[in-house]
Amino acid sequence: MDFELVCEGLEFPEGPIAMNDGSVILTEIKGQRLTRVRPDGSKELVVETGGGPNGAAIGPDGAIYITNNGGAFQWLDNAGMTIPGPTPASHTGGSIQRYDLATGALTTVYDSCDGRRLIGPNDLVFDKAGGMWFSDHGCSTPEGRKFGGIYHARVDGSHISRQRDYIISPNGIGLSPDEKTVYLADTQLGRLWSFDVAAPGELAPAAGFATGNVVCNLPGYQLLDSLAVEAGGKVCVATIINGGITAFDPSGTTEHYAFPDLIITNICFGGPDMMTAWITASATGKLFRAKWPRPGLKLNFNG
Repeated sequence: MDFELVCEGLEFPEGPIAMNDGSVILTEIKGQRLTRVRPDGSKELVVETGGGPNGAAIGPDGAIYITNNGGAFQWLDNAGMTIPGPTPASHTGGSIQRYDLATGALTTVYDSCDGRRLIGPNDLVFDKAGGMWFSDHGCSTPEGRKFGGIYHARVDGSHISRQRDYIISPNGIGLSPDEKTVYLADTQLGRLWSFDVAAPGELAPAAGFATGNVVCNLPGYQLLDSLAVEAGGKVCVATIINGGITAFDPSGTTEHYAFPDLIITNICFGGPDMMTAWITASATGKLFRAKWPRPGLKLNFNG
């Protein structure tokens, strides 16, 4: 696949949003900020968020919503690559933040659900009704892993619900074009899950003992990160170790597109034909632009 380097020197970039003016707003998890990258590669600070801003998306009100993991990683250097390490002892949990592009106000919308603190919010997607599906990645502890889950919430702060619990490492989350299916990438399992949507903001009960439906388990040691969905329904998931993007067909078949970084963390689509792909290469701090072979799914809201 042909691609070009747009920007470098980013501190573990993630959560790209393809804006209507041709720029990309992304998170820098290690840098604790949102940054705008112009088409010429220049960059400017949008807002300092604190914690660990992971995913970002435009909501129905035109604001940017941020899944902030609360600083869930220590940062390691391995031969010049930035690697996320164990959760520091100082970590107390994460939150959902709202950044108003017009006023510059940064607020916290949620930091708990049913009295239980959010652990490490990771990625998010908005449905047609303006509701927010988001994943909580959990975190590591010296005694073992705190499991994560899938949530749905209203942007006005009035309601949040935990739709699935006890998932090992929930990461990328997306919706099928008809919004009848929620997709979730599990990092440590190298697995793409799917879940049937029973009603807006509500997942159908799981069958038997299964968490959801298994779309595919990647072979060998491959880890999965965030994702974007194509207009035709394929799910493009950033892949770690086997650095690149793995496109999963709902039938379970896959195809892999390699990029030069062990830790490719996210992809988003933009451009007039939705065939421009923006890919975050986090270990090396780079943003790539590629011509994707198929159009991406246009998100419900953009800015």
